[in-house]
Amino acid sequence: MRTFLSILSVCSIMRKAFRYRLYPTPSQQTVMADTLEICRWVYNETLAIRRHSWGQDKKSLSLYETNKLLTQWKRTNDFNVFSQVLQEAQQRVDLAFKSFFRRVKNGEKAGYPRFKGKNRYDSFTYTQFGFKLNIETKSLTLSKIGSVKVKLHRPIEGKIKRVAMRRYPTGKWFASFVVECKPVAVQPKDAVVGIDVGLESFATLSTGEKIDNPRFYREEESNLAKAQCRLSKLKDKKGTVEWFKSLKVVRHIHERMSNKRADFIHKASRSVVNRFGVIAFEDLNVKGMQQNNNKGLAKSIADASWGMFINATMNKAEEAGSKVVLINPKLTSQVCSRCGLVTPKKLSERIHRCGCGLEMDRDLNASINILRLGLQSLGLTAVEAQPL
Repeated sequence: MRTFLSILSVCSIMRKAFRYRLYPTPSQQTVMADTLEICRWVYNETLAIRRHSWGQDKKSLSLYETNKLLTQWKRTNDFNVFSQVLQEAQQRVDLAFKSFFRRVKNGEKAGYPRFKGKNRYDSFTYTQFGFKLNIETKSLTLSKIGSVKVKLHRPIEGKIKRVAMRRYPTGKWFASFVVECKPVAVQPKDAVVGIDVGLESFATLSTGEKIDNPRFYREEESNLAKAQCRLSKLKDKKGTVEWFKSLKVVRHIHERMSNKRADFIHKASRSVVNRFGVIAFEDLNVKGMQQNNNKGLAKSIADASWGMFINATMNKAEEAGSKVVLINPKLTSQVCSRCGLVTPKKLSERIHRCGCGLEMDRDLNASINILRLGLQSLGLTAVEAQPL
C-alpha cells in the first residue's frame, strides 16, 4: 500500500486557485461593468459569425480567424478593453463549439452554443498579461481599469498565470488567481475509506462515522419563499428602485446558501483527505437522479451537492498525495458486505439484514461495499464487514 501511494504523491507542477474579494470604487465598478458588456457583445458577435459561416458556407471558423476580427471591431466601436480579455471571450465561444461537437460524437445531449443575454455574462479574464498584484499595498492593477483594492486573507503560493474577475448577482466582485506551484512532499497515508453519500446523512464512512446533512436550502426555504413572494408582487413595477431592492434580497439569500454550502463542502472534503490515502465513492449521475426522480427528492438531492463534495475531495486529494476511486454504484446498498448475497430492500428500509446473520446500518453496509470495490479496482486487499 505504501509503495503505491508514494507514487501518487510524485508530480512535477500543479495548479491551484486563490479567490479574493475586490473593492472597486464606483467609477471602477462602472468600467468593469462596461467591460462585461463589451465582452458579452464580442461573445455574441463571434457566435453569430460562426453560426452564419457554417449555416451559409458549411465552413467552420477557427479561433485564429475570429481573433483577426477584433482589430476591426476595436477600431469601429472604440473598445477600451485590454486585447487579451476580448480574445478570451472568443476563446469561450471556441470551447463551447468544441464541447458541442464532443457531445455529439459521444452521443450525448448536445446543447448548441447559445447567445448570452443581459446579465448572463458575469466574468472576464486576463490570460497572461495586463495585471499586477501588489502585496504591500494590497491592490490589483488591471489594464484599462486601474488599481483595485483586494482583501488578501491568505498568501498566494506560486507563480500567477491568469486572473479572472467575476461579478456576483449581489454586486460583489471577486478575483480568482490561477497559479502554478511545485507540490509539497507529503507523507503517504495507509488508511482507506469508502463513502456512501445520502440524504438522511450527508455521508456515511466505512469506519462507521456519519456526516450530518446540513440541508442549507431547507433551512432558508421559508425565507426565500417570502422574499420571492414580495418580488413577484412588484412585477408591474419591474425596473424600479423598489423592485431592485426586493431582487437584491432574493439574491442575498441565494448567496448565503451558496457560501454556507461551499464552506461545509470544503471543510468536509479536507477532513477526509487529511485522514485517508484511498477514498472510494460511487460514480453517481447526480443530474440524472434529479431529472428521473419521482419521489419528490430532486430538490433535496440538489441541496446535498454530492457532486460538489466528490469533486472537492478529488481536487484536494491530488495535492495531498491521496487517491480517489469512483466505482459502479449498482447494487452497493443491496449486496451484503460480508457474504456477498444480494438482499433486496426498499429505500425506506434503513437496516441491512442478511441470512448470514449480519445486521447493520444500510448506509454503512453500502460504504463497506464501496470501499471493497474501490480497493479491488486498484488491485489491493478487499475488506469485510464485521457484525454490530
